[in-house]
Amino acid sequence: MEEFRRLERNLVARGVILDYYQDTMLVPNGNVAKWDFIDNKGAAAVVAVRGDGKILMVRQYRNALERETLEIPAGGLKGREEPTEEAAMRELQEETGYSCSRLELLNSIYTTVAFCNEKIDIYLARELREGSQHLDEDEFIRVEAYSVEELLEKIFRCEIQDSKTVCGILTYAAKFCHSA
Repeated sequence: MEEFRRLERNLVARGVILDYYQDTMLVPNGNVAKWDFIDNKGAAAVVAVRGDGKILMVRQYRNALERETLEIPAGGLKGREEPTEEAAMRELQEETGYSCSRLELLNSIYTTVAFCNEKIDIYLARELREGSQHLDEDEFIRVEAYSVEELLEKIFRCEIQDSKTVCGILTYAAKFCHSA
């Protein structure tokens, strides 16, 4: 494979959860191209399965889509050094009120490889203990529970389109639900 080489990276804007850069790249045919790059410190998500087999989901407003979405609990890392398992435990407790003793890694995804380095580790949580939510002042989250079959139907009807949620539910169903 011929080589791509970054000639320059310029910060265009620094945001709360990401930084936007413009890269000047030398491509294999010798041309110079401008590419956008979004730097993100990463995130963690959780497929949380209650004792009755239902999966905890969070319904919340997403500004980028201008509508509510149904997702698995998730959140950004506090810093690149924060272990994703620690972030997943925190987000599970904050968003749903539930906690667990241990998590199992289900999958890792890069959400938008064309221009962003965001990586989300998706965990499985079982043996849940119920508690109370601890939402941020700008978070308004409703917790709902669904069977795997209900969630698969929502995915196949394009009612759930969030990539981490689709990946988490499909991975869980493939690994642990022989009838799914």
